[in-house]
Formats: sequence, C-alpha cells, structure tokens
Amino acid sequence: MMPAMLSKKNGGASKLKKGAAAVLKYFLLIFASFWALVPLVSCIITAFKSDEEYRNTSVMTLPENWLYFKNFCIAWQKADMFSAFKNTFIVLVVVISGSIMISAMLAYVLNRFRFIGNKLIRNLFMIASLIPGIASQVTVYQIMNKLELINSLAGYILLMLGTDVISIYIFLQFFENLSPSLDEAAILDGCSYFGVFFRILFPLLRPAIVTSAILKGVSCYNEYYMANLYLQDKTKYQVVSTSLFTFTGPMGSQYQYICAGVILTIIPPLLIFIFCQKQIYSGIASGGVKE
Repeated sequence: MMPAMLSKKNGGASKLKKGAAAVLKYFLLIFASFWALVPLVSCIITAFKSDEEYRNTSVMTLPENWLYFKNFCIAWQKADMFSAFKNTFIVLVVVISGSIMISAMLAYVLNRFRFIGNKLIRNLFMIASLIPGIASQVTVYQIMNKLELINSLAGYILLMLGTDVISIYIFLQFFENLSPSLDEAAILDGCSYFGVFFRILFPLLRPAIVTSAILKGVSCYNEYYMANLYLQDKTKYQVVSTSLFTFTGPMGSQYQYICAGVILTIIPPLLIFIFCQKQIYSGIASGGVKE
C-alpha cells in the first residue's frame, strides 16, 4: 500500500511541476509578444490619425477612419521618400554584392593558402570586430574628408563596403567543409585559382551567401549614424533611415507622419521576407550548422 501511495504522490507532484512550467512558459511568451507588438500596433494606429485626432486622443485610441491615407502622402512627398528608396536600393545592391565578394575571396585565401601571417590576419580581424565602430569615427571622418568623399553617395557606399568580419567567418566555416580535393581536381584539369573559386567553390556557398546578405542588408538598411554624418546634403542624398527625421525639429515632432513613414519603410523588407522566406530560412539554417 505504501509504495503505491508514494508512487501516486510522486506522479501528482510531477504533473503539477510540468503544469506550472507550461503555464510559466506560455506566460513569458505572451508577455514578450505583447511588449514586442505594442510599439508596432501604436505606430499603425497613429499613422491613420488626423492631426487634430492625434493631438486630442491617446496613443492606443483607435482612429475614426482607417482609410485616412493623407499622412502617408505627406510623408512620401515631404520626406522625398522616392529619392530615399532609390538611393537606398543603389547602396544595398552595391554594398551587399561587394561585401559578399570581398568576404568570400578573403575567406578563400585564408582557408586554402598557408602563408606567414595567416593566423595573424585572422586574429586582427577578430580584434577589429571587438572595437566599437564609434571609437574610430574621428579617424575615419578625417580620412574621408582628406579624400573628399564626404557628402558623396560613392563615399558612403565605399564606407559601408568595409569588410564585414562576421561574413568572413561565415565563409571560412563553409570553406572548411569543402574538401580541398575539389581544388586539386580542378587544377589538374587546367583550371586557375580564379577558376576554382568562381566556377567550383563559389556556387557551393549559396547558404553562406544568403546568410551574409541578410546580415549585411539589414544593418545597411537600418544604418542612420553614418548616413546622417557623411551624407550631409539631405536634398540630394536622402536614404530611408534619414528621411524619417524630416518631421523632427526644435518645436516638436510630428509623430503621425513619422509613423506613416515607418510603415512605408517596413513594407519593402516585409514583402521580400514573405516571398523569399523559404530561401531565407534554408540559408540561415544551413549557414548556422557546421557539418
């Protein structure tokens, strides 16, 4: 009798612990989701409010007319968002393409060729990734000023094209999983080192390319500090991140227009994610797993 009673008590306690853990888990998930969604919901609500309605209601009060698109029109025109999207698209295409090529080629050299200083270069890249970017901005600004690249889209692209250390290590990881026998077989068939890289190895790096493109694209699309510092003429070189600050000033900020502009800037990456989510998920999953 006693062992049976003890077994029932232990089983009940175990079920109670599992139930409490499940409740706590779902509570934390709901709590985290709530805090993540509140800013986005308040932004959407504010974007559809008229100026008078925005001043006289709270942030979470629903708008009277959900078809009020005047804020979006004003944000698009006054912030010159067409020019901002055009410049941002040019920057993204050049920076992502250039960053992938530079990182992949550097990783190829560091992985496939053994030379004096190979380990030192890897360690220097690691040290560089630990230094905050803001700490070197005084020196970088002086260099850009001497080269007359400030207030130039080409200069900003060159600055953003700087070697991405994370991408280098992503490609290094993939090169370690590719057998050197592929290189040897191609070289025996008369292929040069450039041919080995571009014809044999580079097509096999698709998961790493997707992962690197996502990381670089997101950081470049959201970059505000350097865009504001180096693209000083906002009438010519407006980008998405700086265009949203058109409606801020010493007399206050017009948040209904800012929220409308935020929604407009969210739409392109959201559409890309919806139509390319399969490739994105497979690329990230493959890029994060080392065989």
